[in-house]
Amino acid sequence: MYEILIEDLELDIIIGILDFERKNRQRVVVNVKIEYQYKKESFIDYVDIINIIETLLLKNRYYLLEDAILEIGDNILDRYLNIKSLYLKIVKPDIIKNGTVGVSKLWN
Repeated sequence: MYEILIEDLELDIIIGILDFERKNRQRVVVNVKIEYQYKKESFIDYVDIINIIETLLLKNRYYLLEDAILEIGDNILDRYLNIKSLYLKIVKPDIIKNGTVGVSKLWN
């Protein structure tokens, strides 16, 4: 079993339910861990995974982190059938002064 790690992918996007979150972009940080069975004819392209994440987050202006994670996960799993496990985490590092908030999900 192999793992692909995408760590600390930063994007400035519109996400959230509060009025100021709907008007101003905010920084989010995405982390991904993919466990998969490697075969030369069916490798996982990490650049494609990053493009899926960036495209969905920049285009969709989600209200909830949960909705973003679910759509990203579904897209990745639909594209790469050899994934055994997928972990996604999205955090908002700047929304509160003394910490970060975020959501994560694990698909097995």
